[in-house]
Amino acid sequence: MSSPADPLLALRHAIKSKTKITYSDGSQPVSSIAAATEIVLSPNVSLPKSTPTRLQKPGTSSTDPSTNPGDFFTLEAVFLTWLLKDASGAEYMKQARESGLMVGFVSVTERKDLVEWLDGKSQNHPRIVSSQNLESSTPPGTPPPSGSALPTTPGHTSGSFASPAKRKYVVDTADADVVKKIRQNEVELRDRNTVLRGSKPNNFTAIRNVYAEKLKKIREASKGGATPAAASASKTEPKVQQRKPRNMYPIIMISSSPTSLITMHNVKRFLQDATFEPSTEARVRAAAEGNTRPEDLIAIYRKRTHIEPSGQEREIQARYFVVDGVEALAKFGNDAWDRVVAVVTTGQAWQFRPYKWTEPRTLFHHVKGFYVSWSNDPPNPKIRDWNVTELKIDPHRRHVDKSVVAHFWKTLDTWTLANKPWLMKS
Repeated sequence: MSSPADPLLALRHAIKSKTKITYSDGSQPVSSIAAATEIVLSPNVSLPKSTPTRLQKPGTSSTDPSTNPGDFFTLEAVFLTWLLKDASGAEYMKQARESGLMVGFVSVTERKDLVEWLDGKSQNHPRIVSSQNLESSTPPGTPPPSGSALPTTPGHTSGSFASPAKRKYVVDTADADVVKKIRQNEVELRDRNTVLRGSKPNNFTAIRNVYAEKLKKIREASKGGATPAAASASKTEPKVQQRKPRNMYPIIMISSSPTSLITMHNVKRFLQDATFEPSTEARVRAAAEGNTRPEDLIAIYRKRTHIEPSGQEREIQARYFVVDGVEALAKFGNDAWDRVVAVVTTGQAWQFRPYKWTEPRTLFHHVKGFYVSWSNDPPNPKIRDWNVTELKIDPHRRHVDKSVVAHFWKTLDTWTLANKPWLMKS
């Protein structure tokens, strides 16, 4: 078998003529290109698959495959690009590596142009070195001899890489005038100050003076304990419409059921100290201390951040009262239900019979509802339609109690601020 002068053109000719391309190990045909040493392009043409072609690798500048073969793709790499032209990018790289080309295969982004050139759809390829450069013995860039014949057709030169002669640009007078006017109105954007540059300086002193006066009044009113709006409202509104006094502390009601997880025995330690203690253990501990019966009214204290009208944050000691029945609630007067912010339920409807609102949906429209259960208990279908927030207590892990109590206070503060904001000042 013979070897042509140009492997790249021989492969292109075999593809265009639809000649069957096979593989050989030098002595007999083989079934895969990975096991072959030669690529048989026709019955009379067989080439080693490692033969360098005229297709340059990216980032190289050599123009002669014979002197720098490492700067050019091999015949195997070019043929695999054609063989896997319909494969996806990932499949193409996988097949190339399995064929033994760990490096040196045509990249995914460049194979489309190469396939079009091999198929004859494109007559030029930017990375294929011209065969004229290989036939010339003069170094690249050497000027042609003075007696050499050059084509006289305008716009053409002798080299395959030579660009057509450029026509001299003649400036149009009308276009030049338009461009001149555009440049006169251009604003060069260099930094944020030039972007905001206007035709005249902006002075916001008047606006600053107006708001300075308002801020001064707000600060003076905050020192006196009321905002200007509240002070003016107190002069015009009747006394019956004034807000609740600051000593109206919010009330939390819990269930009196002995099976409830939160009772009067352990509610203080749970809500104030963020530690859950089973009710039976709390009852035994209280009895050992001499307290045989729990109190019917318990005060709970917690630190809460209060924002003053001036915007300054201040930490206050907030007080809440906890009761487990309407008898203890009656001690706060006729408007006690106006101060109830939360009801903790076990999911039993009988708990609400003596309440002001006996129907759960109505009750939890006026107060915030909480349902307390063990974390491993199944969902309670009775509370599905109630507007309550579930609190899950872990039976064994006490370090998670703080997150449960923090969730309780955060939810309650949000509801109180939206529905009974005067109680947040207590």
